[in-house]
Formats: sequence, structure tokens, C-alpha cells
Amino acid sequence: MESLITFSSVMLLVFLFLKVPIFAAVLGATSIYFAFANNVMPTLMIQRMMSSTQNLALLAIPFFVCAGIFMNYTGVTKRIMAFCEALIGNVQGGIAHVTILVATLMGGLSGSGLADAAMEAKMLVPEMRKRGFTNEFSSVLVATAAMITPLIPPGIAMIIYGTVANVSIGKLFVAGIGPGLMLCIMLMMLVAVISKKNKDTIVKSDQVFTLQRLWQTFKGAFLPLCLPIVIIGGIRIGAFTPTEAGAVAIVYAVILGIIYRELKISDLITGLKETVVTSGSIMIIISAASAFAWILTRERIPQEFTASFTQYLDSKILFLVALNLFLLFIGMFIEGNAAMIIIVPLIAPLANHFGIDPIHFAMIVIFNFTLGALSPPVGTLMFVTCSVTKCKISRFIKTAVPFYILCLVALVIITFVPFPSTFLVNLLY
Repeated sequence: MESLITFSSVMLLVFLFLKVPIFAAVLGATSIYFAFANNVMPTLMIQRMMSSTQNLALLAIPFFVCAGIFMNYTGVTKRIMAFCEALIGNVQGGIAHVTILVATLMGGLSGSGLADAAMEAKMLVPEMRKRGFTNEFSSVLVATAAMITPLIPPGIAMIIYGTVANVSIGKLFVAGIGPGLMLCIMLMMLVAVISKKNKDTIVKSDQVFTLQRLWQTFKGAFLPLCLPIVIIGGIRIGAFTPTEAGAVAIVYAVILGIIYRELKISDLITGLKETVVTSGSIMIIISAASAFAWILTRERIPQEFTASFTQYLDSKILFLVALNLFLLFIGMFIEGNAAMIIIVPLIAPLANHFGIDPIHFAMIVIFNFTLGALSPPVGTLMFVTCSVTKCKISRFIKTAVPFYILCLVALVIITFVPFPSTFLVNLLY
């Protein structure tokens, strides 16, 4: 049986290297095990896949996806973009700062980093190129800024992690705000340095900062910006669960569409179709990964994994260093949501063994897999952005080196300094 689980795991990596779609790769590796394992009915694979999707908390995923899509049809994006431009003014490299701020504020509306990356690549990259930024720099900035989205509530990754690890999703929503804002500030600092270095080629905005313009744009963006506050506040006071918060977000988005008079019936139908397609792809990955995770549990891999780790790593610091290296490597090859379902049951007991706060540990894991989405060879954020901007992957990777370094610094801070991840949770809970 050990050779069979090893063979299935190797085939999973082979499928991924052959660029087989994530869900098909995981299903293929899982099918090999169920086809040849003794005393295991092949039909059990279907049962495990179906039962994994019956968790009520996962219903929040299509709800928040739908709310984010509706937000794009209600004119929310352009209002938030106008507010960010008014806030930044005509500073050097202002449009790049606007890109980061839009990603941060929109992260609290859509929950999907890939959706935000595609949207911002279409809207902001052409404008950045007009202002003197290269296509590859603009593409890298959009992809890196989209890493903020899974951290800012209501990130879909937090819903999946909370479901798998049995951790409060409400607390995860709150915990992500600190790391998300920290990454936003670090990116803006890097952009400021690069913009100052290339000030001869980068064109400033002709819109100067004025309180009047800031107030006018803030009025337009105020209601959308209240959504994360409504979600977190409602969960905190017990008005609704995280799943019900997704339904509230949909109603909120539709009300905004009515107020702004920009949401048509045709938009509702189109938005629902997009929701089905996006949610369907996420749920297929979750069900396939859950079946593979069941195999690992049946073969007692988590227990053996924990025993091996605790035997050779007897300190919390060594464990965290090894964990980050391991997760970064896995995240480069496997889509983050699928990887979390498979790996979190393996590593969560280790975190408990070393006395690591479960909320802090969740932020470490989520940030690792978010960084993996930016990294080759299977970086989904990289591929989505480059497909929209027509940027060559080789030039993207070369330009992204300073951003990779910045993200690694952020990872070190999140790993060894719990404060950004836990201070708001401790304050509110």
C-alpha cells in the first residue's frame, strides 16, 4: 500500500508537469489509488468527492463569487478607482500606487485574486503603459497586488482553510486584514523607489490632490467600501454566519446596482452564469483534492509525517523555516486551494505540537500558497495576467525578481512576528 500511495503521488506531479488541468491531475492520481487498492471500493471515490462538497461553510464560496461579479457590473470598480486616484494625486508613479490601492480595496469585495488580476490587467495596465511604465512591470505589479485579495476578507482561501482545519472563518477574515495592509504598504514603498529611479520616463498624473475632489470621489465609493465592515461586523455580533454573510453580500451588491442604476437584468443573468462557471471550477478542485486527502488520512500519512517532523525538528523556529520551504515548493506546482485541502490536515497537528496560534499559522499557510500563485512554473496569477497583457513569461519572471524578494521579506515577517495576524483578532474577540 505504501508503494501505491507513492506511485499515486508521483503521478500527480507528472500530470502537473504535463500541464494537465489541476482538477484532472488530482482526479487522475486519486483514481489510480482507488483502482488498485485492496479492500477499497472504487465507488468510494465518488462518495468522498460528493461528501466533501456537502459542508455548509463551502456555500459561502459561490455567494462571495457572485457578489464580486455583481460588484463589477454595478460600477463599483470605477468609483473605487476614482477615489484611489483622488487620494494619490499627482505623485511620481501615481497610477502604480492606484493599482495597489484598487487591489487592496477590491479584495474586500470579490475574494478572488485571479478575478481581480484579470480585471485590473484589463483596466489599469493600458493606463500604466501610457504613463511610462513598461508592459512587463505593469503586469508584474498587477499580479503581485492581486496577492492582497486572498488576505483581505472575504478571501475564498480563508473559507477553504477554515473548513479544512476547523478554524473560525470569522476570525480568519479579521486576521487577514493586517497582513493584507502590510503587503499593500510594502508594495507602495517599492513602487515609490522604482518610480523615483525612473522619473525621467514615468509621466505624472495631471490630477492634483484636493480635498474637494477626494470628498466627491469618496461619496461615490463609500457604500462599496462599507461591505467588508458589514461582513465582519455582522459575523462578530452574531447577526449572521460567514455563509449567510455571502448571501448578504449578494443582496448588498444588487442594492448598489439599483442605487447607481447600472445593474441591468441582462447583467444579473450574465453574472449568474459567470458565478456557476467560476464556482464550479473551484468546487471540482475541492472535491478532487478532498478525495486525495482522504487517501492520505487512510494511509496514516499525517501521523507518520508528524512523527518524522518532530523527530528531526525539535524547535519551533526550525519547524517554521522548514514549513515555509516546503509550502513554497508545493505552491509552485499545485494550485493553492487544492494544496490546502491535501496538506493542511498534515501540518495542522504539527502547529499544535509546537504551540503555534492556529490563526497565525493559517496566515502563514495562506500567504505561502498565495506567493506560489505568483511563482513559476504553475503560477496561476502570472499566467492569468500575462494572458491579458500579452507579456512574455520570461520577461515577467525577470522583472518580478524585486517583487519576489519583497514577498519573501513579507513572509518572514508574517511567520516570525504574529502581531500583524493576531492583533485585530485579539482586539475584536
